[in-house]
Amino acid sequence: MVDVTERQSELKDIVNGDVTFAGAHAESDLHDESLHQRTREPFAVARPHSSEEVVQLARWASRHEIPVTPRGSGTGLSGGATPVNGGLVISFDQMRALVRVDVRDHVAVVQAGITLRELNEQLLGTGLHYPVYPGELSGSLGGNVNTNAGGMRAVRHGVTRHHVLGLEVVLVDGTVLKTGGPVVKSSSGYDLTQLIIGSEGTLALVTEVTLKLSPVLTNSATMLVPFSDLRAVTRVVPELISSGLSPSILEYLDVLTMTSLSKGTDLHLGVNPDVARATAAYLIVVIETRTPEQLEGDLVAAAALVEDAGALDVYVLEGAAATQLIEARERVFWLTKSAGANEIIDVVVPRSSVPAFLEDVGELATRYGAFVAGCGHVGDGNVHLSIFQPDDEKRDALLLELFRAGLARGGAVSGEHGLGIDKRGPYLALADPALVELQRKIKHVFDPKGLLNPFRHLDARDDS
Repeated sequence: MVDVTERQSELKDIVNGDVTFAGAHAESDLHDESLHQRTREPFAVARPHSSEEVVQLARWASRHEIPVTPRGSGTGLSGGATPVNGGLVISFDQMRALVRVDVRDHVAVVQAGITLRELNEQLLGTGLHYPVYPGELSGSLGGNVNTNAGGMRAVRHGVTRHHVLGLEVVLVDGTVLKTGGPVVKSSSGYDLTQLIIGSEGTLALVTEVTLKLSPVLTNSATMLVPFSDLRAVTRVVPELISSGLSPSILEYLDVLTMTSLSKGTDLHLGVNPDVARATAAYLIVVIETRTPEQLEGDLVAAAALVEDAGALDVYVLEGAAATQLIEARERVFWLTKSAGANEIIDVVVPRSSVPAFLEDVGELATRYGAFVAGCGHVGDGNVHLSIFQPDDEKRDALLLELFRAGLARGGAVSGEHGLGIDKRGPYLALADPALVELQRKIKHVFDPKGLLNPFRHLDARDDS
């Protein structure tokens, strides 16, 4: 017979009362930003304040065989932070310290709950920043690690895994491991740091992250480049990258997405009305340099390159206008969500394959009677598609074919949002069974009872 009162008392003692129980949870603790929110009622939502409290929570869950869902800021888009009925949610929002910064080595150690905004605010004055830019600055570093978050700056700076030097993690039995460290290379055993990055909380609980920082470049400008053909946008991107200009951001927005942005955010960029009418898609290019002279030269070279590729015009934005455009691009998900999109996916393909993949998308949308709008990190081939097709059966079939088309082009089901619950089915249907089996064996080594973030990722079971 389960003594509920005793279990509640045990949890209160571990986190000094910072815990809620079924019937008293905050609504925001029960979902992430997936379009497919599911109603689940965990036994408890606990908020540890230290790694030692996480250890005790893991031991408690293991002893009682209660499933654990780790939670950062809840900004994920694939259902990865959805609680389990009767389970334990470990929320890291009280573990948000910048533990230390080493300016000489360009290294910071942070607790898992610190947000991207908080981290870079605390780095002001050091001349350094954390350059990964998933777009949602309220996202936590622990959540970024669990999904291997990328974002708009990945074309130059890479994704989360390129900046994580080491981790402190707690295994499901309470064992504490420190992987990697403040060095940029190591050839010493299996790289457990990289294994845990992107594992969506299914292998271990991330409590601290050792990060590689980058110098701040103080001279920047944003180019907005309209094209009459989306294929021209995607074809010029490899040329921009091969030119050696090293843009920090290369984004595309089709004209429907840009129109929605302009209306939804009161965005005024000074595009000539005649040019706007002839535009099918926009390319956004951000260039950052050390000196004003270098910036000017790079802008001239980039403008010449896009004009040769058929650009209708080139608009160089600085200051408030540039900030406004990038902030508006960050809000695409929210605008699409409010517009009633039925699905948002983030297929990634080699950047040279983006034009062909977008042709596949157009053909599939027509075949399944769907409306599909798009934008994405075209510099690294990460295509974000908003799917409007209310019929569940048609939409599921369309999604499977879109993922299949991306894989056929050499890509992957998800570039940065993760599988979570939402993309688990298509991934398992299309992945190499031998690869899935090997990953499940790895999961079993870390978590033999299957308690860490079950019913998602590679776990085909349904908890509904």
